Amino acid sequence: MKKVYSSSTLISRSIFAFFICTTLFLNSCTNSNSDGYSIHTKVDSILNLMTLEEKAGQMTQIGIPAILEQDGYWDAADTLIIDKALTEYPVGSFVGKGYYPPSRQEYYRLIKQIQDYAVHETRLGIPIVYATDAVHGAHYTESSTIFPHQLAMAATWEPKLVEEVAKITSYELRASNTHWNYAPVIDVTWQGQWGRGYETFGEDPLLTSVMGAAFIKGSKSNTATCAKHLIGYGSSQYGMDRKNSIIPERFLRQYYLPPFQEAINTGVKSIMVSSGMVNSIPCHINKKLITNIIKNELNFDGIIISDWGDMQFLSEFHKTARNDKEAVKQMVNAGVDICMVPYNTSFAKHLVELVNEGEVSEERVNDAVRRILRFKYELDLFSQPNSHHNDYPMFGSEKHQKLSYKVASEALTLLKNKDNTLPLSSNKKVLITGPSAHSINYLNGPWTRTWSGEETTYNDSNKNSLYDALLNQIGDSKLSYIIGSSYDEDINSDKAYEQALKSDYVIVCLGEKLATERPSDIKSLELPQEQIDLVKKLHKADKQIILILLEGRTRLITEIEPLADAILMAYYPGQEAADAIVDVLYGRINPSGKLPLSYQKYGTTPMPYLHTVTDRSDNNGTYTDYDPLWPFGYGLSYTQFDYDSIYTNSNTMYEDDSLEVLIEVSNAGTVNGKEVVQLYVRDDYASLDPDFEKLIAFKKIELNPGEKKTLSFLISKQDLSFVNSENQWVCENGMFTLKTGNRDTQLKQIKIKYTH
Repeated sequence: MKKVYSSSTLISRSIFAFFICTTLFLNSCTNSNSDGYSIHTKVDSILNLMTLEEKAGQMTQIGIPAILEQDGYWDAADTLIIDKALTEYPVGSFVGKGYYPPSRQEYYRLIKQIQDYAVHETRLGIPIVYATDAVHGAHYTESSTIFPHQLAMAATWEPKLVEEVAKITSYELRASNTHWNYAPVIDVTWQGQWGRGYETFGEDPLLTSVMGAAFIKGSKSNTATCAKHLIGYGSSQYGMDRKNSIIPERFLRQYYLPPFQEAINTGVKSIMVSSGMVNSIPCHINKKLITNIIKNELNFDGIIISDWGDMQFLSEFHKTARNDKEAVKQMVNAGVDICMVPYNTSFAKHLVELVNEGEVSEERVNDAVRRILRFKYELDLFSQPNSHHNDYPMFGSEKHQKLSYKVASEALTLLKNKDNTLPLSSNKKVLITGPSAHSINYLNGPWTRTWSGEETTYNDSNKNSLYDALLNQIGDSKLSYIIGSSYDEDINSDKAYEQALKSDYVIVCLGEKLATERPSDIKSLELPQEQIDLVKKLHKADKQIILILLEGRTRLITEIEPLADAILMAYYPGQEAADAIVDVLYGRINPSGKLPLSYQKYGTTPMPYLHTVTDRSDNNGTYTDYDPLWPFGYGLSYTQFDYDSIYTNSNTMYEDDSLEVLIEVSNAGTVNGKEVVQLYVRDDYASLDPDFEKLIAFKKIELNPGEKKTLSFLISKQDLSFVNSENQWVCENGMFTLKTGNRDTQLKQIKIKYTH
């Protein structure tokens, strides 16, 4: 039967066709304003055509595993599932991976298959965006460059290196047809039991802010970044993942919010919400945090996205919602723009129902979709929905690997060097032992090729373990390897002891079990007894012992620290790091890393370096209760740096002025070296108990023997400010102490006065 159209239907269809043609024309324009069409105009032209179902779809993100034709394999997506996902509720973004690291060619084929359907088969042709976690390189892509984890990057105290890491990471992501990176992690963490500390830049807001901004800046040319996790994720009350953090608003604003403010100022495109809680309020439903502070107060115009499965988390664990539908209502009304569901389109279905029932306003939905469409325009997805691997010839190149080596070499932190044990003599016999001595996985850490990083099947076979690198250095005639113990089991420690008797040096490589998220949480900071006992047994051989610590946090070594002659903190330094570590051991590299967190001495509640004067005061009227094994900012060198003086261009700073602080540093040793010059401030008296010290500036410099440099830092009112009891940033009249130098031996101080 022939279909009959009424005049009104024909007019409606003509109008719709006109809008579609106009939209296609606008989409063909570039993203600049020179063509007369702003991104705002293009976004509104599409938004005006969208149904509620299409809007809800844009706010939905599902995982790649949910659409694969064969579970876990990237050969192809199931076209029936794609049809359902992109037609009923046109899903706007995808996330995740299979069970192995696909090649960049596999990424291209699969993502292009989804993208082609979105662009050519859906009503409006809105491209999807694919996202992944790439926290230390494009680590879920086969043969990509693996960099040190963020904690190690922070130990370099060199933001330019972090920026270069981000550039290469984003380049190799684009080679994998990926445009959105769920990094950097800008959680400030004060909890050692929390397992994801290695993904952070440490315990200090300034260091975290600077490094996070460098990562965002370096990524801009190729991919969008996502700052995470909003907020307090790394400071849960009991140290466990996805749990409750007790954070007064004053603390939130002074210590936890600044990295997000700096990320927004630098142009981050998205922020991921923490799966945990702050003061028993799940972050995903905290409207004051998401909308009032981040979107309104800090003027964030990007996307707020949930973490994996947190819609269900609200009903299954937090118990704030009776079911998933109520969870959607709570999240969207709080300000979440995209929900990582991640296995189906249930979020979109619930959202449509909620809007129709008046429980969620379409204005809130429109705000979210505007942000999402603008995000896609800024990524140029409407013009270039795919990126081809052949356009990125430097993927996994030697040049990229050399940068990974350089970052590792500047991160390695020498914590102890009794009687100049290091550098080692190359003609002496060496025993290398311990669970991490002959393992690439311990170097790479979690989030490497697979989620936990434990799987050895997908390791790059051409990379060196520490044993391999030592073998290349001194040869098998001088090197012995016996594992001694695994992570928590004695394997052959007696045999290791017997070999130690025949050796000149014993290098003991300790480490912690590879894991992330909940499996990485620990109830005790102590290393397993088997590793402690291995060091004790080897010490009886009366040989010089060098400890290498491959760990994502400060595992307690207080019991065995006195038994070691040298200790090198290696963090999770990446798969080029074995050669860097050996080059440090034998003096080809002078270590320059500094701790981005306090290395704890005791297993009780750890004290970060940021604490009040009273927190530090002891029973003797002095200030010794901050008592880590090594303090924040600590790290030794093979040379000696002298802090000759600190002075200012004025003794008084007024409200709108800046003050120049000049610090003279000289290399009094015999070898070239790099030093991180750190400047701290303390408010001598304040309206509330002031921090004992606060980092306000730093710079890494290189000095030849006998060379002296004068560094200049400009400080302002903000550097002297704090958040008061009214939750406002203030700078009060009074005296301040500026401090620099090696705070354990060569502390230099000067007083300044601030006045309105």
